[in-house]
Amino acid sequence: MFWCAFVILFLALGNELHLSHSTEVSVNNTENKLCLYANLMVNFSVTYEVGVNKSETVLFVLPENVTTEGSTCNNTTSTLKLGFGDGHSWVVEFTKDNKTYQVDSIVFTYNLNDSSIFTNSTSNETRSVTAKPSITNVVVDTYYSCKSENVQRVESVTQTLYDVTLQAFVTNGSKSDTDTVCAADLTSTTVAPTTTVTTTAAPTSTPTPTLPTPTTGNYSIAPDFNSTACLMATFGLRIGFKQGDKVETINLVPSATNVSGACGVNSSNLILTSDTITIMFTFSNDSKKFHLHALNVTVKPATGADVFADNTNMSIWAAAVGSSYMCNKEQTLTVTQTLTLYTFKLRVQPFGVEKGEFATAVECFMDSDLSFLVPIAVGVALCFLIVLVLFSYLIGRRKSRTGYQSV
Repeated sequence: MFWCAFVILFLALGNELHLSHSTEVSVNNTENKLCLYANLMVNFSVTYEVGVNKSETVLFVLPENVTTEGSTCNNTTSTLKLGFGDGHSWVVEFTKDNKTYQVDSIVFTYNLNDSSIFTNSTSNETRSVTAKPSITNVVVDTYYSCKSENVQRVESVTQTLYDVTLQAFVTNGSKSDTDTVCAADLTSTTVAPTTTVTTTAAPTSTPTPTLPTPTTGNYSIAPDFNSTACLMATFGLRIGFKQGDKVETINLVPSATNVSGACGVNSSNLILTSDTITIMFTFSNDSKKFHLHALNVTVKPATGADVFADNTNMSIWAAAVGSSYMCNKEQTLTVTQTLTLYTFKLRVQPFGVEKGEFATAVECFMDSDLSFLVPIAVGVALCFLIVLVLFSYLIGRRKSRTGYQSV
């Protein structure tokens, strides 16, 4: 049993870590002293064209082995340039102002002609996207530390940074032992004081108000303005997320949500963006069935740090290609330990949409006519168990009496 459990755990961890490689680099100045240091993990998700009105999404990581050619260190500006693969690069621009420094931009350049990553790409272009992460107010002579995810979405590219250690403008040629921790990590590790005894500190005194059922939104993606939809979805959406010791909830408001995405042969994306929520659904197609493969969620609450969640190992909302998936009952989807999705009146079809209409639906079990059999089956099983126990008791009692008579 121990070895079986060990093997299962090992395989599970292997599956979870296949997109998690740490990249560590050091850059020296003209005096051959350390001036810039980085140790981090970056995951990339890129959607690219593979045919007319067809696209695919590929996931890959910043590899362990990179080049630093083109990196520079100056008094008020520094550049970390990491080259990898066939013409790809990841460039971080730093600036310093008196006692602090910050990241001004991250430029990711990718070569669509690299068939080892972008299989069947119809383009051989080299493209670049620029993100502006919130890495600011890092104290000089300290390193920036952030274990939490930092998701950057620009056009068809999503970059996810985590387990980040960065130090620019290194003095004395050695990395600092002191860190400037990101706000997300500070929020997640805050512990409530144990000596507080005021009445206002009791969490049960102000219960979280119950939100109304989310409004059902109708979302669709079309290849262009003159085409009918290639992806359709309709649902109400609520998100539950942890902030410290509290669980907050927020509804997606369809009227205040922008819709984007892409339709591909083997992969399709639906991206919903509002002032407080950004969520990307990634569907996969294995030629016979489709399913929801990945979820990437960002929540910007009214107070506190942004909440990020990413799960690329899902297999739900499955149905045959050419049909739709439907579940009118409320569904609960655990994305991570800190974020949960609740869907209402759901219907999705990410592939094989014809004439802008949903195809015949495959219903979830909760909606099916067979769902009533579950309590019946449980009741029958309990009744059978009671009868069995009673029968055993009577048999045992009868044997006991027979024994007394023989004496």
